[in-house]
Amino acid sequence: MAQEILTAKLTAVSDLIRLPKQYGTAFVLLPTLWALFMASGGRPSPKHLFVFIAGAFLMRSAGCAINDIADRRFDRMVERTKARPIAGGRLSVAEAAMVFLTLSFLAFMLVLTLNRLTVLLSFAAIALASVYPFVKRVSYFPQVFLGMAFGWGAVMAWAAVTGSVGLPAMLIFVANVFWSTAYDTIYALMDMEDDVRAGVKSTAIFFGRRVWPALAVLYTMMAIALAFAGWAADIGIVYYEGLVVSYALFFAILNKVMHSPAREAIFRGFVANIGPGALILFSIIAGMGR
Repeated sequence: MAQEILTAKLTAVSDLIRLPKQYGTAFVLLPTLWALFMASGGRPSPKHLFVFIAGAFLMRSAGCAINDIADRRFDRMVERTKARPIAGGRLSVAEAAMVFLTLSFLAFMLVLTLNRLTVLLSFAAIALASVYPFVKRVSYFPQVFLGMAFGWGAVMAWAAVTGSVGLPAMLIFVANVFWSTAYDTIYALMDMEDDVRAGVKSTAIFFGRRVWPALAVLYTMMAIALAFAGWAADIGIVYYEGLVVSYALFFAILNKVMHSPAREAIFRGFVANIGPGALILFSIIAGMGR
């Protein structure tokens, strides 16, 4: 009996941190790696790679825990989320809070192996991750705060390598705000009707019928910010070639979602953003190795 209870709790914790669904970790990790490879000339140290890859997993998992704590009442009203561990009664708020604190502590232990500036910047990362879940109650732009939370790793990665906060890192941060707002707006399209009934705000609701041109603008602004980041970091031409291809892929995704409004197609479009993001990373590596 005790073993069954333990197994059920571990399964609930796995669901809480979305362990089988690591696309969220990829969205946190990619802008961090963009900055890490730029700052290190395309050759980051094994230590930095480990710290930021493991840190992305831990902080994304912690973010899922605090998100579900904050949204437990809303989740019961949304078809897609009503079976989440807290909303469904498989985990208590106290248990989920313990998961959040444990994961945040482990992430902070990793950061302590880095320089002083990066440690100081990590406090902003924790603050952004903690505040984000509550923004949807008061603002139509929680996706912007998500972009700030997901993009802060780029600033930390740059600081870890160089000991400063450089212009390319800030441009990557800005680019990620545009990118995260775009892909999370697509994600929010799945829950618009439920969100309206629950009183939850999102950019998808804010943009309404203008959502498609708004997404086009967001992707364009992302590409412009990344182009300037490449210029500031003095990357070779192959980076810009990859950036152009990625930009075209983002618009292909947008076109597909626009003409396939079913929930499954919207979700596939959301996840598909990882592909062009990974191409940008490969383009940075190739551009730095010119």
